[in-house]
Amino acid sequence: MDLLEDLEFRGLLFQVTDRDELEAKLKQESISVYVGFDPTADSLHIGSLLPILALRRFQLAGHKPIALVGGATGLIGDPSGKKQERTLNSQDTVIQWTQRIREQLSRFIDFAAEHNPGMVVNNYDWTRELGVIDFLRDIGKHFSVNTMLNRESVSARLETGISFTEFSYMLLQANDFLQLFQRHGCTLQIGGSDQWGNIVGGIDLIRRVAGAQAYGLTLPLVTKADGTKFGKTESGAIWLDASKTSVYQFYQFWLNTSDDDVVRFLKYFTFLSKEEILALEQEVQTNPGARKAQKTLAAHVTELVHGAEATARAMHLSNVLFSGDIQGLTEAEIQDVFEGVPFAEVSVDHPKDIVSVLIASGACPSKRQAREDVTNGAIHVNGEKIDNVAHVFSFEQMIGGKYLVIRRGKKKYFLLKFV
Repeated sequence: MDLLEDLEFRGLLFQVTDRDELEAKLKQESISVYVGFDPTADSLHIGSLLPILALRRFQLAGHKPIALVGGATGLIGDPSGKKQERTLNSQDTVIQWTQRIREQLSRFIDFAAEHNPGMVVNNYDWTRELGVIDFLRDIGKHFSVNTMLNRESVSARLETGISFTEFSYMLLQANDFLQLFQRHGCTLQIGGSDQWGNIVGGIDLIRRVAGAQAYGLTLPLVTKADGTKFGKTESGAIWLDASKTSVYQFYQFWLNTSDDDVVRFLKYFTFLSKEEILALEQEVQTNPGARKAQKTLAAHVTELVHGAEATARAMHLSNVLFSGDIQGLTEAEIQDVFEGVPFAEVSVDHPKDIVSVLIASGACPSKRQAREDVTNGAIHVNGEKIDNVAHVFSFEQMIGGKYLVIRRGKKKYFLLKFV
């Protein structure tokens, strides 16, 4: 398949301008393509993965990827998809976040490729010297307010209100496309479906100022089949920075993908071939219990983001937890694997019999319930079944001399720490 056919198979073509013309151009020559990322936090999250991987797909197909980090637009705030004004961050904060995001993007784009090396640019470089009069005369005069008001990103905010600051975001993004066209010959912008109006504004500005043809392509909004928001968990967003979302947690997020979502996510977030994906789709239908598609998805995406060594470790921790053989885990691994699990601390002088342990950890609400659960074989501690209500733990039996990992039933975990 050619590039657009592959994107279409993967469900990644939401909107595209001049499809036939762009398709012919992609086959005839190597073009420059860009995606913008505003530094709204000190890390990108998995909601940014789709456009990041789109840049990688274009580079693998022989085109030149440009990742634009919005050091300037990040100071303004994009109104797209927001019901109210963003909180404006300080310039120092945005500068720090910009640098961190530049480093993250370098994991996905090959900057040393011989024929089509990628690059990271910062729109603050050409925006900081742009005076307000020049901006209004050279950029603003090409935009109709009537047209801007009809753009979805703006019209959706008219009821609740939108400041001139965020209203002007479209002009700044259009100028970015013009600058990249003039400086690097960039003729294609990719963005999320909520960026369509901004992208079309840039295409129109290039036509008006340079008399040239540019193109736009948007990717679909990623949603989950059950209607819940993609990329969010009870503990918050799934980040690409391992210090914010551990590699183990990242791996587990993908491993827990539902059967209804997994094939679509394999298409979106991996570079597996059509044949490999269709084979995994068949596995979901004929042998869903094996969860081969989920394991493949988790392994591929985690390796893309965190590398092979970290992925192997996350897979090992996952297997350890599944098997119940947790005695060999370190204290740091215990904290990582069981983050979010009900946790309690007690003094080293606290009673260490199984009934007291179950109550202190929150695993059981009463002594009667604790005794019943132990007698019925429903309790495992540090991977071992405890069926004697008189059992007393020693510090030697605890992980790191301080942790008891309690499992009640098949899936309910509790962590107790002696301090």
